[in-house]
Amino acid sequence: MEKQNIDWANLGFGYITTDKRYVSNFKDGAWDEGALISDANITMSECAGVLQYAQTIFEGLKAYTTEDGHIVCFRPDLNAARLADSARRMEMPVFPEDRFVESIKQVVRANDSWVPPYGSGATLYIRPYMFGSNAVIGVKPATEYQYRAFVTPVGPYFKGGAKPLTIKIADFDRAAPRGTGHIKAGLNYAMSLHAIVQAHAEGYDENLYPDAATRTKIEETGGANIIFIKYNKFITVKSDSILPSITRRSLEYVAEHYLGMEVEEREIPIEELTEFEEAGLCGTAAVISPVGKIVNSGKEICFPSGMEKMGPKIQKLYDTLTGIQMGRIEAPEGWIYTIE
Repeated sequence: MEKQNIDWANLGFGYITTDKRYVSNFKDGAWDEGALISDANITMSECAGVLQYAQTIFEGLKAYTTEDGHIVCFRPDLNAARLADSARRMEMPVFPEDRFVESIKQVVRANDSWVPPYGSGATLYIRPYMFGSNAVIGVKPATEYQYRAFVTPVGPYFKGGAKPLTIKIADFDRAAPRGTGHIKAGLNYAMSLHAIVQAHAEGYDENLYPDAATRTKIEETGGANIIFIKYNKFITVKSDSILPSITRRSLEYVAEHYLGMEVEEREIPIEELTEFEEAGLCGTAAVISPVGKIVNSGKEICFPSGMEKMGPKIQKLYDTLTGIQMGRIEAPEGWIYTIE
């Protein structure tokens, strides 16, 4: 395997077209066998369900080169299960979970020259997704679907280190109770675009959404779960309308079993934000993005960990989880899926 001629150390976080992508079509009640193809373009009806009624779901995960030279993925079975949950909620056919994992294996192997080398700071981002592909003019689910998975090499989410973010309590609602906030549907992200553009214009990095019912408890940001540190406790939000982040669930395990912390998953009232020592946003892209300040209606809530670097406990969480992903630290059974 000869690697692509790329300046890996200076790679940004963006899309680069690679050699192959995996495609499978659902028609007449069944998925076809699927195949790797070279064409990165999609042709569909102007009346396709995804275009008319936003019937689309997606996932995000990464492939890494470990310290001993293997190419691995991190917990793809959980991405498979979450995509299946999203499909059921969106009245889409479930792409079989074992086939999902196999599709990831195939598409990474077919693009192994694009997997960044160990120590470069770069990784291979994998984007599986599914959408309604046939013409639908009445408001109803499509009857034909396409599942695809492509890969693209990406650099670190933060250049020059992870500086703590300044976020604001959003003026908008993210997801209604009993809505679609717990699944990874494109429509959830579309509704956040106006809010994030406005937040950026006001000088903030991200929005932190309160619960839509009472607007007294925090839930998550537009694209990540939030975590807090209080004494030796790792605290996350419990809510039926937030996405079950795979990174957050992994960090909970790391906190308890590797670092000896107490883990709490519970409702968090806005008024409690002043009591936390550290905060961070967690997700596939950056693992943990430290938060230094939350602004609520003009009032600043500054965490003792400051605005210069990650707090000490979040840094340990970050170092431990990335060490597991890169093969420097022994992983719990089943967490690492070896591609080659």
